[in-house]
Amino acid sequence: MIQIDDAIVALDIIEENFICDLSACLGECCVEGESGAPLEREEVELLEKVLPLVWDDLSPAAQEVIEKQGVAYKDTDGEMVTSIVNGKDCVFTYYDDKGICKCAIEKAHREGKTDFYKPISCHLYPIRLEKYKTFTAVNYHRWRVCKAAVLLGNKEGLKIYQFLKTPLIRKFGEAWYNELCIAVEEYKKMKEKGEI
Repeated sequence: MIQIDDAIVALDIIEENFICDLSACLGECCVEGESGAPLEREEVELLEKVLPLVWDDLSPAAQEVIEKQGVAYKDTDGEMVTSIVNGKDCVFTYYDDKGICKCAIEKAHREGKTDFYKPISCHLYPIRLEKYKTFTAVNYHRWRVCKAAVLLGNKEGLKIYQFLKTPLIRKFGEAWYNELCIAVEEYKKMKEKGEI
């Protein structure tokens, strides 16, 4: 593991390759799972604020769920997550003309309607953050639906931390990311010398 400030970064984030391949997975990570996307406290309010901007892109079933229970709920672990439809689909999803599941919030952001990109847990995926009393664990969540992303990452040779540069900077800041890159180079040198 590598520690940068109060974040403990798992080594597989700097060693494993990954590039999302939406043409292969069709956005399945926004559909499958036991609950919605994890949310930070202030993100529930941001979702409510952006809701009118994305409402027309949401399915009637998603609109019905939001009208009944809101944009988020507490899952079985007591964590706030995005509301879901049919026991799995995030309410903020829509399907493009190729059948790829995409985020309506990200679409609104790309169209210049909001400066909120999407929940940070979605932007960081496959990285998952786990907060402890004195540190935050930065882990790689391995999931069968991302097999194509691993294959594409291996083909292109792009590490997880490189692929997720923008969301890592969004979460931790540019200085933090630069420190991570320095630590990665030191780690590589030590590994080449057989010191670790």
